[in-house]
Amino acid sequence: MIKYATVILITLHTVQKILVIQTAFIGDVILATALLEKLHLHYPEASIDFLVRKGNESLLDQHPWLNEILIWNKKENKNKNLWMLAKKIRNKKYDLIINLQRFFSTGILTALSGAPEKRGFDKNPLSFFYNKKVSHSMLHGLHEIERNQQLISDLTDNIAAEPRLYPSQKDEQKAAAYSRQPYICIAPSSVWFTKQYPVDKWVELIDRLPQKLKVYLIGAPQDKQLCHKIIDRSKNKNVHSLAGELSFLESAAMMKKAIMNYVNDSAPLHIASAVNAPVTAIYCSTLPEFGFYPLSDQSTVLQTMVPLACKPCGLHGLKACPLGHFNCAQTVEVKYLLHPVL
Repeated sequence: MIKYATVILITLHTVQKILVIQTAFIGDVILATALLEKLHLHYPEASIDFLVRKGNESLLDQHPWLNEILIWNKKENKNKNLWMLAKKIRNKKYDLIINLQRFFSTGILTALSGAPEKRGFDKNPLSFFYNKKVSHSMLHGLHEIERNQQLISDLTDNIAAEPRLYPSQKDEQKAAAYSRQPYICIAPSSVWFTKQYPVDKWVELIDRLPQKLKVYLIGAPQDKQLCHKIIDRSKNKNVHSLAGELSFLESAAMMKKAIMNYVNDSAPLHIASAVNAPVTAIYCSTLPEFGFYPLSDQSTVLQTMVPLACKPCGLHGLKACPLGHFNCAQTVEVKYLLHPVL
């Protein structure tokens, strides 16, 4: 026990350069920012870098605690870029690597880093190279930020920090242009069909919202068609699509000032958490108990109240309902979505 305590003491005093790795999706990167908050709090003089996949780097624009954002282009020359990145990481001589990804490629980056302290989850096939590894399980009721916090609890404390994004003044000004009247944001899309509340349900919600509220549909450029389909079917004339017109941080600024934000179990949920925006999150095929529920002070979680033996149909979303009925979404009644704004 004395020997272990001594090792931790030495680590505490020698951590000067840290790399956090999270090359998964947008929501995963946002939740990983909780580690940046905690590490900066306990190591304010340390230089912290963050590795993300290409396309997610703008989430971290002007982040106050980051020294450098490393980017892995996975879509072009994936393996070549991986080895170039491995060389760059090794040359930077990090004291501590925290790998939140659970796949072989980031395991290679961690193993070849040369860092004296390497940490990550035991599901990574190269986790035997780690100095510390912990279990990543969705069965124990932990939020993802709490699972991540386990990797640095001995270096900081056991309490997970909140994830946080930092919209700039320019981002705030972009949002202000749309906020001349009270408004609601709806992020209707998801990468996975079984995570996405159906179009007819979104239309019903919009048509039942108070007419005094402006409604903005937000999302990526590929969500434009979905947003316009919703608008075309709605009777509400106070609806406007901003899909593809806002950056991640501009969207965050918009959501922060909204009366309410309606989201699926997807990235916009975590954007809301990271700016403490009011949010109503709808869970179709997945469960909030998986650990990806909202963290905002004002948050509501909604899912079907009908007992379904098929829910959840997996840990992640699917491209189609395996049974064809999609009852986990169809039985989430719109009237319960209205409570937070009526």
